Amino acid sequence: MKRRDFFRSSLLAGAAAALPAFARGAEEKPAAGREFYELRIYHLLKGSMQKRFEAYCRDAAIPASNRAGAGPVGVFNVVAGADSLSMYVLLAYKSMDAFVALSERLRDDAEYQKAGAEFINASPSDPPYLRVESSLMAAFAGMPKLEVPSLTAEKKPRLFELRRYESHSKKASKKKIEMFNTGEIAIFRRTGITPVFFGETLIGDRLPNLTYLSVFQDMAEREKNWAVFRADPEWEKLRTKPEYADSEIVSNTSIVFLRPAAYSQV
Repeated sequence: MKRRDFFRSSLLAGAAAALPAFARGAEEKPAAGREFYELRIYHLLKGSMQKRFEAYCRDAAIPASNRAGAGPVGVFNVVAGADSLSMYVLLAYKSMDAFVALSERLRDDAEYQKAGAEFINASPSDPPYLRVESSLMAAFAGMPKLEVPSLTAEKKPRLFELRRYESHSKKASKKKIEMFNTGEIAIFRRTGITPVFFGETLIGDRLPNLTYLSVFQDMAEREKNWAVFRADPEWEKLRTKPEYADSEIVSNTSIVFLRPAAYSQV
C-alpha cells in the first residue's frame, strides 16, 4: 500500500472512531447521498487580518476547495453581536472521504499554495487569525443536500439565519430531528422559510445539537414569514404533540444573523 493511501485510510479510520454512534452504527449510518457539512468560525482582528482573510477565501481557498471536490462554499459576515469580527465558513462534502481528503489535496495544490501564500505562511507575530472553531455535521434525511438559494444565483441581497438547537440528551436531539424530517421542513417551505441545509452535529461543541441555515431577502421578510409559520395550523398541530414539546427535546436555542461575502457561493 502506498504511503499516501495508508495515511488517508488511517485518517478515515480515526475519524470514524471519533464520531458518535450516528455515524458508525449500522442502523444509524447516514444514508447514501446525504452530505456532510463543516462549519468554521474564524475569529479575527479588525483591519489587515480581515482583509487578508477575505483575499485568502476569495482567491485561494474557495477555488482550491472546489477543485478538490468540496462545495459549494459559503463565507459570511456576522450582522451584529459579540462575534461581529468573526467570519463563518460553510463547506459541503459529498462524503466523509471528501472531508478527510481536503487538507491533503490543498497541501498538494500548487495553485492554492501560491494564491494563499500570505495567509498560509503568516508569521507568529502576524497570525492569519486569532482562533478557529469547527464543527462537522451530517445532513438530515429530510433534506440530504445543501440547496443554494435562488437569491444567490441572482446575486441579490440576502440575510441568513443560523440556528442551533441543543438538547439535554442524544435521544431528545434525535426526536427534534425526527420532528423536522416528518413535518417541520415541509411546513418551512410552504410558509416561506427557505432552508439551505439541516445538519446533525457529529463533532463540535455544546453537544448534542442540530444546526440549520435559512435565507430571506431581508429582516422584514424574515419577520413576515416567521409570523406565517407560527400561525400555520399544521405547525400548531405538530408542535402540540407531547413527544415534540420543546420542553422535552430542546434545552437551548441560539441564533446568528449572517450576510454573505460578495464571493460566497451560498
